[in-house]
Amino acid sequence: MFDIRIICKPADTDHVVAALDGAFNAGTVTVYPSRDGEKNRLYVRADHKQAPQTNTSEEWPGRTEAYAGAPDAGSELAWLLAAEKRGREWWLRRAALVDRVASGMVPGHFASTSNAFDLACRLMALDGAVVGCNPRAYVRQQYAQWANNH
Repeated sequence: MFDIRIICKPADTDHVVAALDGAFNAGTVTVYPSRDGEKNRLYVRADHKQAPQTNTSEEWPGRTEAYAGAPDAGSELAWLLAAEKRGREWWLRRAALVDRVASGMVPGHFASTSNAFDLACRLMALDGAVVGCNPRAYVRQQYAQWANNH
């Protein structure tokens, strides 16, 4: 994971953000105008966009497969709020819940994809994971493995 800073003309900002999103697994892009107002400064946390290096699809489940047995969002949120210990399981379940909501799997609720990305990055950092994949795919893989063991 790395941070990117870009200085560009305001008219180019949308094109640059779209290019970043296409080239990297990018989090939220923060835009600040320069002091003279003639340029924008863009800041974003990103990771390489690489396909997982695996041979079997079971290792990288899709969202439907990964969350097939997940409890309903209300129950999961109640567990997160009641949990006293915020260890790896808590971060995994939180990242998975936000990923489900951001993916549209929980009708009537909204979470941003950048929030899901940031939580996934946090889980990867907690795990010390060095995986060349979309961090949200990592959350799905880890959640599916966790769910199979619980």
